[in-house]
Amino acid sequence: MDKITALIVDDEQDSRETLRNYVGKYCPQVSLIGESSNIIEARAAILKHQPQLVFLDIEMPHGNAFDLLEQWGEINFEIIFITAFSQYAVQAFNLSAAHYLLKPVDIEELEKAVATVEQLLSQKEKLNHANILLENMAALHSQNRKLVLPLMEGFDVVRMSEILYCEAEDNFTRFYFMDGRKTLICRNLKFYETALDAFGFFRVHRSHIINLEYVKRYNKGKGGSVVLENETEIIVANSKKGELVKRLVN
Repeated sequence: MDKITALIVDDEQDSRETLRNYVGKYCPQVSLIGESSNIIEARAAILKHQPQLVFLDIEMPHGNAFDLLEQWGEINFEIIFITAFSQYAVQAFNLSAAHYLLKPVDIEELEKAVATVEQLLSQKEKLNHANILLENMAALHSQNRKLVLPLMEGFDVVRMSEILYCEAEDNFTRFYFMDGRKTLICRNLKFYETALDAFGFFRVHRSHIINLEYVKRYNKGKGGSVVLENETEIIVANSKKGELVKRLVN
């Protein structure tokens, strides 16, 4: 495979210089073909150079990264977002399986993100993570947001409202859907606990996360149990009982 052509978009000169040096030293599969310091320059550079990859800082003068991306219909390049604000990353980025780096950029994380992009570019069918990210950020109702689930052979994109519950299977997570489907995802339950918690999901036990939208009944007991709309009964850990009741009432 030829080298990946890439642009750096960041308003801070020191940040651009650091990333340029890191990419040159640690990412030999990448060829940097330009740099921009704001979204106006970035739009012109992307149209001119047609890069395969853009290292894109989120907060910049004259608008942020999302203002830039909304100017495209279908985004035809990969993006590695760069941000100093971890709150961007924890939810929207993880849900969309978008690539991101936190400032200051960690070399190992940079290498990992570039390797993932390289793998995606080699695949015939590409999933546009950036478009899903934009859609998620615009979704008014949290359960309308989309979740990207990595599979061995690609990705599955689902709406949160389709998910009934998740179950831990060693270091994997089994997703159960409202239509009866189920699928095994190669990420652990802790990852999805963090990604889904703010969107109406709750970890009721070390092995289960449930969609609170579909709780049909709560049975009292030591910890109790919840019955979901498809009549699946899931045990609630005693330590989770108080928070679960609070979440259900609210």
